[in-house]
Amino acid sequence: MISPCILGWGHTRFGKHTERSIPSLIEEAVTEALSRAALSPEDIDAIFLGHFNGGFVGQDFSAPLVGLAIPALRTTPACRLENACATGSAAIWAARDSVASGRVRRALVVGVEKMTERTSTEAGEILLRCSFTEEERSTPGGFAGIFARFAQAYFERYGDQSDALAHIAAKNHANGCSNPYAHFQKDLGLAFCKTASERNPYVAGPLKRSDCSPVTDGAAALVIANEARPSASVPAISWLSATQVNDSFPMSTRDLTQFGAARLAWQKGLRDARITLDDLSLVETHDCFTIAELMQYEAMGLCAAGEAARVACDGSTHKEGRLPVNPSGGLKSKGHPIGATGVSMHVMAAMQLSHMAGGMQVAKASRAAVFNMGGSGVANYLSVLQPL
Repeated sequence: MISPCILGWGHTRFGKHTERSIPSLIEEAVTEALSRAALSPEDIDAIFLGHFNGGFVGQDFSAPLVGLAIPALRTTPACRLENACATGSAAIWAARDSVASGRVRRALVVGVEKMTERTSTEAGEILLRCSFTEEERSTPGGFAGIFARFAQAYFERYGDQSDALAHIAAKNHANGCSNPYAHFQKDLGLAFCKTASERNPYVAGPLKRSDCSPVTDGAAALVIANEARPSASVPAISWLSATQVNDSFPMSTRDLTQFGAARLAWQKGLRDARITLDDLSLVETHDCFTIAELMQYEAMGLCAAGEAARVACDGSTHKEGRLPVNPSGGLKSKGHPIGATGVSMHVMAAMQLSHMAGGMQVAKASRAAVFNMGGSGVANYLSVLQPL
């Protein structure tokens, strides 16, 4: 079977892009990705668009928007993928499968979202559609309320972890200062993240505003191909493993003190890659809320159940620590434009492995993992990557 690789990437800055259309965001990301891969639009055989939407914008049939953004792609086969907050990874998986099968030589993956045209209340209602609505649609606080339930369950079993959550938020905001693509590029400091205030109020349960990733706009793109291209301006990045594991949809059927399917994804992904966690140089993980990153430390095997607070507070996950987690600033600082997130995370990892991450760079980065999660821990995608 053919082994797909990443040939090039592109990324807009994430933020509030009031004056920009979805096609303009796509155009910027795609143009960058094609340039780095030393390809023209005519070299692309298929397009895979990750776009959640769910009502954020009126245009729901969005796959043709890539051809609208880049007219030379208007006749290229295109389809749209959606899988909640893991929509971008779903598009990557579809592209990888098409390349691995031999049907497609070069695939273009685009992730995009415009969320800021909606009010906070409207955005919360739209995002709750990523939950099991039969039971969870009335959750107070929107999707923050969904993850507040994880936090409350975890706190009840292991004690109040608010300081650990503040350490995660502070770390990721500090990292985001070095990311030119990040929505927030400001070091909030640990004291601010620890303290509830008018600027940092409680949003849902024990989660404060500093524990929540922002609603944002942006796009990211990857070129995935069947072989490296010597003329590309960046090194090709290959997969050691690509894993997807799903969990039961209703939260009422799960133990909310752990991400069980995430743990299975990590176990399988590391096993398939024939490495251990200690062989990784960094992880880009899905910190939609700080409680998610905290619980993912346990899922990835960085510590035993109930010990994630120690990892959060002792520097293990800082850029100079045992295993840097979210040196990009993560979703918390970079932003979480739903359809773009999974693609963006892979771009961040590719930049690290190409030693082109600037101030974000982890020294001697040679292997990276990307963990992207959809819904309330339901869709779980893990990539283990290294230079080809």
